Amino acid sequence: MIKFILVALLLLLTTSASVFAQGGGKAEPLRIEFKRGTTSTTINDKIKDDQQAEYVLSAKKWQRLSIKLTSVPYRSSVFDLKAPGGADLGLEYDANYSFNKILPVSGDYLIIVVRPTDAEGTSNYKLVISVR
Repeated sequence: MIKFILVALLLLLTTSASVFAQGGGKAEPLRIEFKRGTTSTTINDKIKDDQQAEYVLSAKKWQRLSIKLTSVPYRSSVFDLKAPGGADLGLEYDANYSFNKILPVSGDYLIIVVRPTDAEGTSNYKLVISVR
């Protein structure tokens, strides 16, 4: 019986340690890196309810960044784009389905994909990103 209690206690401590190690914090954004010799990539994913997906990509000043977001159900996902340091690029979550501009600074750009509603549901999306 004591052996059983010790094994159960050890299992509980091991499980608790992994939960504490995670810290309950937010996951790091997924780093977008283009395959050698390419300038674009396509991401197919989904978000559910109030989840969000975050991506980060490195780009240089004067490069052109193009982002196109399509989703099923139609327009069930939108995105926001933040410049290095969190600077806002004048986009609003409520209607962002594409972006095509010359970048103002070099560094890491953050793309955040969300559902534009509080209602429960799932959005399957395709994000096409290119930097030239």
